[in-house]
Amino acid sequence: MTAMAALFFVLNCTIKTTLLATLASPTTSSTSVIDEIRVLADTTSGRICTDADATALASTDFGGNVSVVGARPAAVFYPSCPADIAALLRASSASASPFPVSARGCGHSTRGQATAPGGVVVDMASLGRVADSSGRLAVSVDGRYIDAGGEQLWVDVLHATLVHGLTPRSWTDYLHLTVGGTLSNAGISGQAFRHGPQISNVHELDVVTGTGEMVTCSKEKHADLFDAALGGLGQFGIITRARIPLTLAPARVRWVRLLYANAAALTGDQERLISEHGALAGLMDYVEGSVLTDYQSLIASRPSLSSFFPDANDARVAALANEAGGVLYCLEGAAYYGGAGDTSAAHVDKALEVMLRELRYARGYTFVQDVSYVEFLDRVHGAELKLRAAGLWDVPHPWLILFLPRSRILDFAAGVFHGVLRHDRAMHGPVLVYPMNRGKWDGGMSAVFPGEEEVFYTVGILRSAVADGDLRHMEEQNSEITRFCENAGIPCTQYLPYYATQAEWAARHFGPGRWDRFVQRKRKYDPKAILSRGQRIFSYPSVARSIDGCIK
Repeated sequence: MTAMAALFFVLNCTIKTTLLATLASPTTSSTSVIDEIRVLADTTSGRICTDADATALASTDFGGNVSVVGARPAAVFYPSCPADIAALLRASSASASPFPVSARGCGHSTRGQATAPGGVVVDMASLGRVADSSGRLAVSVDGRYIDAGGEQLWVDVLHATLVHGLTPRSWTDYLHLTVGGTLSNAGISGQAFRHGPQISNVHELDVVTGTGEMVTCSKEKHADLFDAALGGLGQFGIITRARIPLTLAPARVRWVRLLYANAAALTGDQERLISEHGALAGLMDYVEGSVLTDYQSLIASRPSLSSFFPDANDARVAALANEAGGVLYCLEGAAYYGGAGDTSAAHVDKALEVMLRELRYARGYTFVQDVSYVEFLDRVHGAELKLRAAGLWDVPHPWLILFLPRSRILDFAAGVFHGVLRHDRAMHGPVLVYPMNRGKWDGGMSAVFPGEEEVFYTVGILRSAVADGDLRHMEEQNSEITRFCENAGIPCTQYLPYYATQAEWAARHFGPGRWDRFVQRKRKYDPKAILSRGQRIFSYPSVARSIDGCIK
């Protein structure tokens, strides 16, 4: 935007303007919160809404397994700029009884993590709806980065950068999520083995802390807040801008899937592909894998697989599944080429030839496609549209995502894939399994990951509760899986974590050293525990630690 336009935009965010409020009759429990935030009419240009439709929507998420009544906020706040969010947080901090505030992007959390019962949910998308929001996605070609508002979708980041022949390096499998949302967790996908998670690919952040302070931070400036916010589950501040490094963008992707009859062969090959040494090093830009515990039901519930395993191959694949004892494994890889990069189709052909010769997959079960870079990265959206059309998208999703040490992945496979989940007719969703290199993760950031072994695995059991009884059945299975790990002595860390009590968070998720650091950062950046109470980590008042290391 021009300097004059930028000036007017800043002034609009800081001077008194009319509050476009839609105030319905509040409940008794929410009256005090609404009274306290009415003052925002005099200090911001944001909009406050308390009607039943708005608060009900802010009480739901992709998980679909929390009570709308129990999670309902007193109000939803629609900011016009980051300064509005800062004013809201200052109002809570100044209150005798600070009310909870949670940022909501696309509502893609799974256990009500972005809710603010009795408080205020910030509708982050509003930042991109103002009259002049062009600066919310700004590419620097010379600097090789993009400044993206925390409310921006990764798919829009992709298209904004491709115009200049550039692209971010690390993604999530699903691009219709917000920048601030994924950076508050980690942001993982099949590129993470090489480039690290999305939180390892950030130059700079703008963060509004729990005290309402607006801070620009990086590894060089306010580094502690930078590390705290990345993977911090929204506990230390709301991310309103991220500076993401860019690289030259490819144009095409050679996309391959290979079938395996056992977990040992799959994981061994995956580890060779993500290694920085050996004949297979550097051949793939993306490495994931999946588990087919019931081949036919998986094909029916995951449309993206049908293009790889067409009807003509059903009998062959089913025969292999029967031979393998009912459980198949699939390695998924992708090699980028063309476009602004220097990798040619001939180079990819040679790499694929080497890979197919070296890997230990079931011969004859090779499935290859050539697609555009955009089509590959945004592949889940196509499946989403099909599921929406069939009424199968807006259903509960009792997901369980675990990080497991390399040394125990085969024990986990034997007990879970060949035990708990085998022939489960209620799968309705993919089960992913793929390795990551620990060295690509930053231990100074808030995200928790296994730290003992160089390689650890992501296992994502990403199911949809379609039929009556599915939700309860799947949640019981999730509990059975975590009990199996505990009884077998398999250390596991939850991604998109959920625990009911602070003691569980301290002992089961963070551990003593990480928990102490997490608590210290909370005291510093959100001392009144205003932010993200839906995570159930901290509550107000937050006082000194007890002897066992937990907050009283």
